[in-house]
Amino acid sequence: MAARALDRGDSRPLWRQLQDDLIERLRFGEFAGGFPGELALVEDYGVSRHTVRQALRKLRADGMVTAERGRQPRVSPAADIVQPIGVLYSLFSSVEGTGLAQRSAVQTLGIRADAVVADRLGLEGSTPLVHIERIRYAGDDPLAIDRVWLPAALAEPIMDADFTHTSLYSVLAERTGVRLDRGEETIRAVLPTAGERARLGTPPDQAALSIHRLGYSGERRVEWRHTLVRGDRFALTAQTNASYRPRVV
Repeated sequence: MAARALDRGDSRPLWRQLQDDLIERLRFGEFAGGFPGELALVEDYGVSRHTVRQALRKLRADGMVTAERGRQPRVSPAADIVQPIGVLYSLFSSVEGTGLAQRSAVQTLGIRADAVVADRLGLEGSTPLVHIERIRYAGDDPLAIDRVWLPAALAEPIMDADFTHTSLYSVLAERTGVRLDRGEETIRAVLPTAGERARLGTPPDQAALSIHRLGYSGERRVEWRHTLVRGDRFALTAQTNASYRPRVV
């Protein structure tokens, strides 16, 4: 595909027309050899540099291209970790399955009360909860901020575990006999806060996936988890058929 002329009589602004055309060209794999710089796009489409920058803003936010100040935009590489939707997965296992080394830096490990989380777990608001917050790494780089809450009456035996290179689910099964067998997840695209960006090592305009999970063992709610994972390193896939009816929230 070649660059197509933009229609100044179109109801869509020029930056949106440019954005749509670039997305289509990206999907056809046209820029495998390199993404054009801002000045090249100005010349190809006959628009201002401001229009080009507006068009690139969403492509950066969606993780399709990277465009740092003073450097030519580049097509983003494929995500390191691709996870199917509809299965109860362990981020530890997902990372290890790619061949990347998985490790965690524990930020918080303690027992506290949280009325909001307790309610999600079907517990009284003052119920003690084990809370673990970790920075998850894939290879040498941060992948996710992972926050987990479990009923202390169940999970207190895991308090002295070393989570540097250990799956929480494995430790939970070994020390308590409890195995998670299903979960409910809500996934949204968000822009991380400044503090979260600093810990993830991402630029201000790069989106992340915010994943909330309620984990079950049988009919018992045993885990509330919030994972904020880098959108440029993690992707979700799904297989569908004619009878599939997604639940949208």
